[in-house]
Amino acid sequence: MAVPSTLLSGLIPVTCLSILPSSAQIVQNKPPKERPNILWISTEDLSPHLGCYGDPIARTPNIDRLASEGTRYTNVFTTAAISSPCRAGIITGMYQTSIGCMHMRTTTYRRSAKNPMAYLGVPPHYVKAFTEYLRAAGYYCTNNSKTDYQFARDPVPESIWDECGNTAHYKNRPDKDQPFFAVFNYVGTHESRNWDIDNVKTDPSTVEVPPYYPDTEIVRRNLAKVYDNAARLDSVVAVLLDELEREGVAENTIVFFWSDHGDGLPRAKRWLYDSGLHVPLIIRWPKQLEPGTVNDDLISSIDFGPTVLSLAGVRVPVHMQGQPFLGSQAATPRQYVFAARDRVDESYDMVRSVRNKDFLYIRNFYPNEPYNIWVPYANRMPIMQEVMRLDAENRLNVHQKKWMSYQRPPEELYDVKADPFQLNNLAENPEYGDILKEMRGQQEKWTIETGDLGHMNESELIERMWPGGIQPVTDKPYFIINAEEERGAKNYQEGGSYSFPMTVAFYCPTHGASIVYSTDDGDHPRWKLYSGPLHLPKGTHTVRVKAVRYGYKGSDEVVGVFDIK
Repeated sequence: MAVPSTLLSGLIPVTCLSILPSSAQIVQNKPPKERPNILWISTEDLSPHLGCYGDPIARTPNIDRLASEGTRYTNVFTTAAISSPCRAGIITGMYQTSIGCMHMRTTTYRRSAKNPMAYLGVPPHYVKAFTEYLRAAGYYCTNNSKTDYQFARDPVPESIWDECGNTAHYKNRPDKDQPFFAVFNYVGTHESRNWDIDNVKTDPSTVEVPPYYPDTEIVRRNLAKVYDNAARLDSVVAVLLDELEREGVAENTIVFFWSDHGDGLPRAKRWLYDSGLHVPLIIRWPKQLEPGTVNDDLISSIDFGPTVLSLAGVRVPVHMQGQPFLGSQAATPRQYVFAARDRVDESYDMVRSVRNKDFLYIRNFYPNEPYNIWVPYANRMPIMQEVMRLDAENRLNVHQKKWMSYQRPPEELYDVKADPFQLNNLAENPEYGDILKEMRGQQEKWTIETGDLGHMNESELIERMWPGGIQPVTDKPYFIINAEEERGAKNYQEGGSYSFPMTVAFYCPTHGASIVYSTDDGDHPRWKLYSGPLHLPKGTHTVRVKAVRYGYKGSDEVVGVFDIK
């Protein structure tokens, strides 16, 4: 495919250009206490190994109960099979490939460089976390506690969350009638929790071994550990659901349960097969979603945020590539979902996939590379070491050996219903020529429409985002005063005495910056998202303000003391 010069230059296509409003548009005019709370329970590195998805080995009674009280979605896929790129997409509602966050870990690994460079992705200036729209609309937003957004290290920009950390909780909101959006991330199912297989509780003899793995004791114990971790996750879900009941908010809280991508195992995590992209999603919406229902619509992980906005009655920004599947703004179900694989830790790669309900298409841009490129972190998995051992001994069968081969086909096509493990590549089968052409065309169309930045060299991308390898800095904001003493003046004062009534607004000259402010004293102020002028009452007020832009260093704090008479 010939890639347009506009794409190679890193330009975002016209279909993506839309400037953010300064505050969220409300499409449902309801008092705050009548708007639903929304709780996300997210976990890591877990395919649908749950009882409610028909897995007989799973010990997940609480997650199964949640499914019986809501809707279980069966065709949900993430945009990447690894956490950081995927989470960058989830928090923004944008493909990670459109916002420069597609390489796993924004760190270069050049051995010739004296100081390997760690950079941050810099999304287009109009791209914001969807929680900024919720906050502007009056929601109290908390995250406990993982972020991993690629465009920020912890602490993340204060504009994204009211609270973010191990103690963040919706119970901390100052007004108990204020609606909340709360995220609880469970890390106990992460890939690294599968390394120790000495003491497993699940009987290894009962697990199903996928045909792309050798059937050995080590492999079975490793698979059993995945089920053990899922059982521990189930107990955490029980605690969070019980807490909603104790707080008296369960009937007005929409609960999402989901995983960021498939199993943290070889040929699953990092790979664009169903084993890496297919995830569970369960939603309980009291009195709205019929209990115990099943939905097979195609859903992408970038749809999660826009759906939350739709449920909260907040207008979904038109630049978002995700689309709501519930609420007043629910869109027509997707026909295709898309995913991408780019640099994985130390090793470059570029793979793209398109899936509909019947077929999975994969395009390998590096067909001369081996499937199993060098990723030391992944090699710590017992299954991976077992596969490597048996490959060296030439004891893998044809399906197992295929994944360890030294080259890849340029294209892969799978009938996902007849071939759920994606073993039989149909790309060279002339009977499927029309389907191959259709799926290839969808991938090429997606590349152009979404501005796939994977076509740029990473060094060029870094130079565009961090010129000269130096992190940009957000400018300090200004106070803009609307008072009898200041109207028509230059308005750069940082405090002073003014007549009542008056307002204070803020301005930052950095393109795309968000502004936060606080009237708290002390070292740990509670930062509020700025969405309109402050009406200060009579008295003395200390106002603290700072500006943040994703990928930039935050501005210095500016403090003003206002005496209103």
